[in-house]
This record gives sequence, C-alpha cells and structure tokens, in this order.
Amino acid sequence: MILLEVDHATRTFGSLVAVNDVSMQVEEGELRAIIGPNGAGKTTFFNLISGFFPPSKGRILLRGDDITAVPAARRVELGMARTFQVTEIFPELNIRENVRVAAEVAAGFRLRPWISAAERRKIADRIDEVLHMVRLTDKAGRLVGELSHGDQRAAEIAMSLALKPKLLLLDEPTAGMGDQETYEATALIRRLHRDDRFTIVLIEHDMRVVFHLADRITVLDRGRVLAEGTPADIAANSAVQAAYLGEAA
Repeated sequence: MILLEVDHATRTFGSLVAVNDVSMQVEEGELRAIIGPNGAGKTTFFNLISGFFPPSKGRILLRGDDITAVPAARRVELGMARTFQVTEIFPELNIRENVRVAAEVAAGFRLRPWISAAERRKIADRIDEVLHMVRLTDKAGRLVGELSHGDQRAAEIAMSLALKPKLLLLDEPTAGMGDQETYEATALIRRLHRDDRFTIVLIEHDMRVVFHLADRITVLDRGRVLAEGTPADIAANSAVQAAYLGEAA
C-alpha cells in the first residue's frame, strides 16, 4: 500500500525554483532516504511533505487522501511526525516531561484543564513504551539540556513516536554526531523500521548511514529527481557519483 505520494510537486520562491516537478511514492513499511548535494532542495521538499508550506504546483497524498492544503498541525493528527536538522526539544525539562508533552497532544489532552487518573495512567504507559523503544528509560529523569547530542536526538525521536505516527520524517538524524553516536542513531532507526515497522523517510548526508538503512533512495539535484532506486542502483549510477557521491568522497 502506498502511504505517501508526492505528485509532480513544484515549489517556487519568486524566480527561484527550489523543487521542480518532483514525484515520489513511499510504500507502507518502507525506509526511504533522500540525498543530494547542498542546495538540492531536500529541506524544501520535506517542508512540502510536512505542510510547512504548500507546493506551488502538484499534490501531496497520505494513504490516497489529498492533503495538499492541510496545515502542518493537522497532518500530525493524521499520522505524520517530523524531526528537524536542529533538535527541537525543551532543554529545561527532563526526557519524560518532553515525551509527556507529545503524548498528551496525541491523546487530545492539549486543551483540557484536567485528566482522569485512568487517562494519566494511559499516558504514563505510553511514555514508558516510547522510552523503552529509544532505550532512554534509565535516563528518563535527566534534563534534556544536559544530555549528549546523540541522546538529545533520541529524545526528539521519542517525542515524535509519542505522537503515534504512521509516517516518520527524520531530517538529518545523525548531523553533528561522532562515530559512536552515529552508530547508535543508526541502530535506533533500524530497530524502528525493522522491529516496530515504522514507515520512515529521512534526509541524510552520511552515505554510510544511507546505504546501511535504506530500502530505496531518491536523489535530488537542483530541485529535480536525478535518480531513484535501491542502494545498489544508486551506488552504480554514474550521474549520482558525479553530482553527489564523488563530491562527498
């Protein structure tokens, strides 16, 4: 089943064409990587998918429903969650409190002045479940601002998971990490995909991560799709090597 479909999406900013007639289909349960050199349009493309602004032309569909005009907050309710290049967390709160914020939003408690004991227990169980998934249970009481960069990223992913997404969008999840943190982040993403069966679309610059994780890869260059295929297809593509992989080497 196709979970996400981008249908001939274009986004212009004045005379600048940031995304140019891009189409992509992501199957339910797939892990799709989006790569490309700086300025290729990757973040703009993510912004179209997540609803931060609409395409100038084209459509975005989630499970066959046209969500092109649906705002970002409503897309979260429909099952889309996103992390960012710069970690979006509350550094003055501990990990459990950060995840609680997202869990209460997902449960529809955001605007309620009180919740029952049974509802609080349900939220607590969901928090415990998510912390176990990202392996932060032992650090749940620590302030996020005191954590390593890798643990902060894991906490942000935990917040996204608490929203109960059908589609998880990860924007450069290993950015700024050393080798050990990159290894741990890659292992986390692999578990979420293979064990918990999340559909994941990620932007990533580290080709080790991309080729280790992705089922399929979409390569953007100058706002257009340069290539798409399996990791083996992309590794053998001379145009990709010239535009991106050779540059990164």
